Amino acid sequence: MAHETLSAPLARPRSGFGVMDVAFIALMLLAFVGLQPFAIRNPATDLQTGPYQMTGSGDAIRQVLYILVFATAVIAAFLRRGFALATIVPPLLSVLLGWCLLSAAWAAAPDVALRRAGLAIVVALSTMFCVDTLGTERSFRLWRYVLAAILIVNWLSIALVHQAVHLPGEQDPGLVGNWRGLYFHKNIAGAVSAITAIVFFFSALRTRHWADMVLCALAVGFTVMTHSKSSLGLLPVAVLAGLAYRFAWKRSLDRSIVAVVVLLAVVLVAAFAAADADAISRALEDPTEFTGRAAIWQAELAFARDHLFLGSGFGTFADTGALSPLHNYVAGSWVEAVAHGHSGYLQILVTIGGVGLLLTVAAIVVAPGLRFWRMDDGADLGFKAMLFALFVFLVAHNFMESDFLEGDAPAWVACLLMLAFLYRLPRRT
Repeated sequence: MAHETLSAPLARPRSGFGVMDVAFIALMLLAFVGLQPFAIRNPATDLQTGPYQMTGSGDAIRQVLYILVFATAVIAAFLRRGFALATIVPPLLSVLLGWCLLSAAWAAAPDVALRRAGLAIVVALSTMFCVDTLGTERSFRLWRYVLAAILIVNWLSIALVHQAVHLPGEQDPGLVGNWRGLYFHKNIAGAVSAITAIVFFFSALRTRHWADMVLCALAVGFTVMTHSKSSLGLLPVAVLAGLAYRFAWKRSLDRSIVAVVVLLAVVLVAAFAAADADAISRALEDPTEFTGRAAIWQAELAFARDHLFLGSGFGTFADTGALSPLHNYVAGSWVEAVAHGHSGYLQILVTIGGVGLLLTVAAIVVAPGLRFWRMDDGADLGFKAMLFALFVFLVAHNFMESDFLEGDAPAWVACLLMLAFLYRLPRRT
């Protein structure tokens, strides 16, 4: 079967390898690999921190590389669009990023909030500008190459690199033996592998090429070996959602049926939660439940009740030591070593408040969801289905992990890419 390319409005054929290709690949490598692959963990101090979390002090080389990529992307976008480059970024996402920056005004550590908001803005704008300049087809192809290379390196590392598996001595004994590849933690490896599986599953549907099928199988296998529960549980859900979108989009009646089914599923989950509220409450009261997440969630909710509208300031939740906003809401000092809140929505609520949470849901959940519904039939259906699967995975993943606005964390950059691709697709007016 002939290779199925993106539809005409998306494709912008290019030849050769230019500066923007280099900038985009550098951006992908910085986000999906970082400068410390195969970092050696210190079980006594690391817990769940690592090089993919936004550090307060920053890394000079990393900062310089991001600035170079950003400058290249801005210049290229300006040469292509002039001052209209401001329209490349979705308006609600721009407002959200601006709110993150503004939150430094009331943060306990304004310098930390400014640095981390600055990183989030640089990464988001660089991603949007690169995709717009290169075009959807070119940038997606380059991203696939990066994901494929990471997957192959991860598999090879299990046999060749001692620390590619969580080793004995971890503070959490449940981590021992789980695969992490070049990543610092198995949850990061699991998320990247699941995203890779989604990309190559839908690529295989479009191309029927054996290489895409093999890469999809390898990505699923690596996800399984990470034992990342969130990614493992959500991968089939996301794939099924993408398939449902692919087949239901052809007729308005089918789309309506799928929408009703999704709504009923949400209602059923809510009804189950209400009916079993006592059991859920007991689980949240036990700090050992959900692999320790419950204790963090309790502290986050307690803090949010006292700082509902504005929060503590962007990026001040993790890696801030004694400045952590949860310090007065937990017993002991374990919060000083927590890298994130294990729920993107709760962490947003704690850091940039109820206003920030509303902006986040509007910019990353509601607006893209409406965009999927309104897209024009001329766009590539298989590509739209893949984007929808990624959308479902990332939105759901943030209930158990913190990805949204996490600087240059791989899952957040994947979310930015999904948004950049989505907003370049044609839609119904």
